[in-house]
Amino acid sequence: MSTLKVQRVDYLNADHAQALVYLLDAYAQDPMGGGDALKPEATARLCTDMARIAGAASFIAWLEDKPIGLINCFEGYSTFKAQPLLNVHDIAVLDGHRGQGVGQSLLQAAEAHARSRGCCKLTLEVLSGNAPAMGSYKRFGFEQYELDPAAGQAQFMQKWL
Repeated sequence: MSTLKVQRVDYLNADHAQALVYLLDAYAQDPMGGGDALKPEATARLCTDMARIAGAASFIAWLEDKPIGLINCFEGYSTFKAQPLLNVHDIAVLDGHRGQGVGQSLLQAAEAHARSRGCCKLTLEVLSGNAPAMGSYKRFGFEQYELDPAAGQAQFMQKWL
């Protein structure tokens, strides 16, 4: 029986960097990732850039020494709690390995990291049409963000620069 291993990424380790780029590119090409491959200029510098970001943390799920899942996180700050928080920016599991607990294992690694850093919460955004991911996040304990039900739930927005 194969054993799943989740390992923190060393962005300057060539094997880790290759696995991270491979998994992130697979995610980018998935319909839930936008459907387009990463640009070569982005993949060429991604891990070097990530190594310089003070709050970056990534974990890879390995099965029989093959990378099958990735979570990229960035530390932020909760002004209401006056404590750090950890945002899950990307989470991806290769097709064929979904629904087998890989995502839950990656979220556990992120949570353990967040707790070790004194974070008050984990945050993430998910596409409303991605029902499997939403179910996984709810099973892990995530909830829609709201302060007052009368004010509604938070909506994630972006503006490209």
